[in-house]
Amino acid sequence: MAKQIKLSAQARADVGRNSVKKIRAAGQVPAVIYGSTQEAMNLQLASRQISDVLAHATSEQMLVELEIASASGNSSKLALIQSVQHHPVRGDILHVDFHAVAADEKMHAHVVVETVGESVGVKTFGGLLVTMLHSIEVECLPKDLPERIVVDVSALNLNDAVHLRDLTLPAGVSYRGDADVTVLRVTSPTVTEVAASGEGPTQPEVLREKKAAEGADKK
Repeated sequence: MAKQIKLSAQARADVGRNSVKKIRAAGQVPAVIYGSTQEAMNLQLASRQISDVLAHATSEQMLVELEIASASGNSSKLALIQSVQHHPVRGDILHVDFHAVAADEKMHAHVVVETVGESVGVKTFGGLLVTMLHSIEVECLPKDLPERIVVDVSALNLNDAVHLRDLTLPAGVSYRGDADVTVLRVTSPTVTEVAASGEGPTQPEVLREKKAAEGADKK
């Protein structure tokens, strides 16, 4: 199960470009929370806090407990970080979307795929481990949401592949999508890769040396 993080936020009534500029200038990040049973609400949260949380997360799409302070009182919402908008140059966070979820209702989220071990096809035969999907979409209750999906690739030989149907998922978690979709595979080394590694044939060099020797005899 993914570690549940607490985040503090404040409801905000002011909207518009000027309001957003003031929020960011004050070290805050504008945000919004919405959901099937949650009316859209504009929020703001500390830039340093959300940046620190995301810096230590395996994925930006994670489950959080959002503590919201407003004029009408404080409330707590279980929410999924749906999307994060970053500045294209500086990389700092510009906006966050939260999707409110219910503890007793199944949710959809993308979970990072992480490999462990060294493939026999890579270690012994010089193959290449290629990850086709860096994350997969899953369905589960919030309490069962995993932080990552771990795949042991140790037994994979050349041209072996792992598909969605082959993944071992935690109890209560199922994948969404075509069961035959490839998550990762071990490919054979190409001719270019062999040449680049210096392990290719050395015949051309031998021929050049032979011609050089023949030329020397004629002098």
